[in-house]
Amino acid sequence: MLYLTFLLPFVGLALSAVIEEQRFMPMLDGRIVGGQVIDITDAPHQVSLNTHAFGHFCGGSIIGSRWVLTAAHCTDSYKNQVIPLLRVRCGTSKRRTGGELIYVKKIYQHPKFSMKTVDFDFSILELVRDINMDHTKKPIALPALNQPVVEGTMCTITGWGHTKNDLENNNLLRGTKVPIFNQVKCINAYRGLGTITDRMFCAGFPSGGKDACQGDSGGPLVANDVLIGIISWGYGCAKPDYPGVYARIASVRDWIKANSGV
Repeated sequence: MLYLTFLLPFVGLALSAVIEEQRFMPMLDGRIVGGQVIDITDAPHQVSLNTHAFGHFCGGSIIGSRWVLTAAHCTDSYKNQVIPLLRVRCGTSKRRTGGELIYVKKIYQHPKFSMKTVDFDFSILELVRDINMDHTKKPIALPALNQPVVEGTMCTITGWGHTKNDLENNNLLRGTKVPIFNQVKCINAYRGLGTITDRMFCAGFPSGGKDACQGDSGGPLVANDVLIGIISWGYGCAKPDYPGVYARIASVRDWIKANSGV
């Protein structure tokens, strides 16, 4: 999840002299907040995006035999000559070892993605070969075009993001459940911090305590066995009154189909 750092431009001259506009800073390491250790068979669509030099930095979801869906802010630095460095690890609960390691052949990043606003935060990864599917590696279903996101629906988020507990093992996959947040309250919560567009929705508890966090970016938010959201951004992690923000997959379902055939 992108960690939102900001200073409002009209709070005062001293503040505006330090930072003139809101900005988003990716924090690409960590574990899920308020979750528990799960096995990869509980989320066989989950993958880790990594490089040999830096290891795990984002999550993603298997949507086809050689297709992975993730967040555009995870791939923005890898669009051009450094694509050969990018790999996907799938079929393991451990972010550093096990499973199947497959290199990325091509990145299809949404052409309207903006790092400034984090709108259209979608990327499709084409792998160099098919994934060897089994009980630890399975594609997940996608929603229909413009399928509504229903307030109150309980969803599962998974990943290797921050836990706020340094004693917990940071190498194991974790998961937690969060409800879809009211869209109007979501918009109001982030007013002045960032714009909640039609490609976004919020999920989380008003009291905080459970959320995705840094290092979970690009990973799945699943409701009723359908991948409806991509972990995208937020203000802090699991903070009261600031639910996590997710990229709404149904809003670009036609773009996914056109580029991947899925």
